Amino acid sequence: MQHDNDELADLQRQHWQRTYTDHPGMYGEQPSGPAVHAADILRARGAKDVLELGAGHGRDALYFAREGFSVQATDFSRTGLDQLNRAARTQDVAERVTTVAHDVREPLPLPDASADAVFAHMLLCMALSTQEIHTLVREVRRVLRPGGNFVYTVRHTADAHYGAGMAHGDDIYEHGGFAVHFFPRHLVDSLAEGWTLNEVHAFEEGELPRRLWRVTQTRS
Repeated sequence: MQHDNDELADLQRQHWQRTYTDHPGMYGEQPSGPAVHAADILRARGAKDVLELGAGHGRDALYFAREGFSVQATDFSRTGLDQLNRAARTQDVAERVTTVAHDVREPLPLPDASADAVFAHMLLCMALSTQEIHTLVREVRRVLRPGGNFVYTVRHTADAHYGAGMAHGDDIYEHGGFAVHFFPRHLVDSLAEGWTLNEVHAFEEGELPRRLWRVTQTRS
């Protein structure tokens, strides 16, 4: 069965709300490898603030805050953000963390050229159409200061789940209730047009394992 984009997005929002409710802190407290890598890059380039898209319950946002960055964390799950806020108070970093419930299909809640960096771990490969992904990356470019960095990760078409489960079209497949847009390499390249593409790094994560690219690009 296929759903149109709006219906699929609504179903995925409900699914994530239930998942965070049933499994608080489901990804643990340790930051992801891409977040550790991003923090090193951003610190070396003098970044002070980070916008995280799809922060979930906050393991990476909290890491950035502990590392001294000011963080604005967004997610469409209020349940996940509530968990993030509680953890920020427990870890004494609440003064460096702001949370905003936000759907990335809408314009980003920041002014033009106001962020040093944007980070998104597996957010772009959620149930977003190719057109919506391009629109989002244009928004990321808008809110970044000149020379600012965008670090994101996505599952790609060499992943074991690509082509498995329920097909929704546009390289989106749903497996175990989670819909994923698997990236072909040409999509990464097209999203970097007008940017400086610094790196496309292949890595694996999890038990399957998931196969991902970590992409770093700079606003020219």
